[in-house]
Amino acid sequence: MKITHYIQQIKNGRLETMLNQLKWIYSYARRHVLAIILYTAIGLSGTVITLSTSLVSKDLVDIITGHHTGKLLHAFILMISFQLINVAIGQLSGYVSSLLTIKVNNNIKADIYDKIMTSEWESLSRYHSGDISARWSGDSSIISMGILTIVPNAIQVFFRFVSALIMVISYDASFAVFALISAPVTMLVSRHNLKRMQQTNMGYLSINTKLSAFTIEAFSNFQNVKAFHLVPQYMKKLRGIQDEQVKANLHYQKASCINALLLAIVTSLVTYSTYGWGIYKVWSGAITYGTMTMFLTLSNSLAVSVQSLLQIIPTTINVTNAAKRLMDISTLPKEDYSQETEVAAFYKENVASGIGLSVRGLSYTYPTGTEVFNQITFDAHPNETIALVGPSGEGKTTMLRLFLALIHGQIGQGYICSGQNTPESDTSCMPLSASTRQLFAYVPQGNTMFSGTIADNMRNVKEDATDEEIIHALELACAWDFVSKLPDGINTMMQERGGGFSEGQAQRLSIARALIRRSPILLLDEATSALDVYTEKKVLQNIMQDDYPRTTIVTTHRPSVLSVCTRVYAIRDKGCDVMGQAEIEDMANAYK
Repeated sequence: MKITHYIQQIKNGRLETMLNQLKWIYSYARRHVLAIILYTAIGLSGTVITLSTSLVSKDLVDIITGHHTGKLLHAFILMISFQLINVAIGQLSGYVSSLLTIKVNNNIKADIYDKIMTSEWESLSRYHSGDISARWSGDSSIISMGILTIVPNAIQVFFRFVSALIMVISYDASFAVFALISAPVTMLVSRHNLKRMQQTNMGYLSINTKLSAFTIEAFSNFQNVKAFHLVPQYMKKLRGIQDEQVKANLHYQKASCINALLLAIVTSLVTYSTYGWGIYKVWSGAITYGTMTMFLTLSNSLAVSVQSLLQIIPTTINVTNAAKRLMDISTLPKEDYSQETEVAAFYKENVASGIGLSVRGLSYTYPTGTEVFNQITFDAHPNETIALVGPSGEGKTTMLRLFLALIHGQIGQGYICSGQNTPESDTSCMPLSASTRQLFAYVPQGNTMFSGTIADNMRNVKEDATDEEIIHALELACAWDFVSKLPDGINTMMQERGGGFSEGQAQRLSIARALIRRSPILLLDEATSALDVYTEKKVLQNIMQDDYPRTTIVTTHRPSVLSVCTRVYAIRDKGCDVMGQAEIEDMANAYK
């Protein structure tokens, strides 16, 4: 029955899955193979010293009891020396372990971070940001600890077991029987508990992720939580999740304690059986007191080694669970950055005349099955300001995401083209991709400013920006009039999410940050919604009058913007159509 069960598990791919997880972990471990070998060698040398100490201890006891002649002082000095060496090795092992853990942890985190950041946005957006953060931070640490725990410790423990076994057999094989019996007994009593430990460990990791997601979301929306008077509700929610965490942890600890208790019972039986056998051997004159002391030490070492080998199993379970969670996000579909060089060359060749944007026959359907666009066409050229209007939920923001290649249409294609060209007139137009994103500047909805100075925020998108360039961008965005009045000017500190500034001021700073990048294509997603009509028009006019040949695309609900736009596209009924002047005027009049 059990054999059939395990065969079915293999057929279901469980063994293959675990092997893939271990293979994935090994891909990180091999980068530090020399350091791991050093750590393992230090541990093995400690085992050698420990075994040598047991031999010296035997001689010392035999000398004292008169069963053996020798130099007492010499044996005593050796005993102390081995003890000091063992302490030194322990400290060195701890130092190497800490250093290696940090390096491996940082290496894994950096690599996973790179993979997360280059994953396709649409696939990644299915995960909560708190979930991603918890996996990146917590699971990476579990993996790095596991790399030092599983293989090196297994080698050290196995070496300790074999060495002790050889020593025991060389003196009296009967003592080895007690320790060897403990191995199959321990495996039998632990077998049924290990599966439960795996399940409860995964549950505990999931609750930790849930807690991380909740706290990150609560802190990032602190203002809204307070504004809606949700503080009591959120405090209650936190305690509820913490209760779940406690329960999950208790389940795991219960399984772990049961396993430890079973191991302790087996160890105690082996230890006291060994004691009894040793006393009988000494009483019958078969061995000396010193030999019995050595046997007891080595037999205990054998039993502990068996336990240690078996305890590696829960660690392996924990590590493979963490690996699975990291693999889920690190193996998401990746964006294509293969044309970075070609796009950079395209920019240098066409920056003087400007770069436009064209879409031909593009259709897009959400993963949920809702169709947003059906065979749409769109054009925006340098020195033009194009507006996208339409009811909420019709796809304006989705259109910008298509431009940025954050999502991809199922049919049709978007292009970047030089000057006034289109894909029909210029074969050098390049399809939109993650690589073409370097030609865009984007101001999304909401406040996207970071903590730091105003200048720091500007230099986030252009590291070498001079103070003069920053001020010029602030002037274009109509932000210099209030920044110039601040005591520290562009060196004024901003709080997270633009705290300390009004929403309108934060929007103008966001626009300035996009302008300083001097990208050929500027996308403004409701980026002027918090501005008054006069300031809104002034910002757009400044952008249009700037001598840089910029293609500007804005999404808006406000008809007041439309009067300064070159063309207006209406997004409605899964289409994207150019609006006539009469229709634009009717829309403007309807909102007066």
